[in-house]
Amino acid sequence: MDPETDRRKRLLWVDGSAGAVVGVLVLALSGWLSGWYGLPRDFVIFMGWANLAYGCYSLTLASRPKRPIAFIWLLIVANLTWAVHCVRWAVVFHESATLLGHAQLLGEAFFVGGLAILEWRWRELLVEA
Repeated sequence: MDPETDRRKRLLWVDGSAGAVVGVLVLALSGWLSGWYGLPRDFVIFMGWANLAYGCYSLTLASRPKRPIAFIWLLIVANLTWAVHCVRWAVVFHESATLLGHAQLLGEAFFVGGLAILEWRWRELLVEA
């Protein structure tokens, strides 16, 4: 296997690890993050749990030797949906969110949207580990 193909196949590990790490950190630091972001703590906790659940799904998928294409599609749709919601929440919380809060929401939208694009582009390659 060429190095480029190998890097592409590691995408699910990057995706899942990012979601799991961010989820744990957001849950652990939710009180501080809520103040820094200017977002309700319950919302920050929701985001942490969503990231953790997503990370677990993606890591489980990454660890499988064969991945049904439907599971890859679900991952792509989840990333796109989350990206859209992050942009929507940046608008919803435009008055209360700090600059850091907006940067976090829009940065997350950009990151997961980018992952969705890469996973779409390499969907056939991601079916096999």
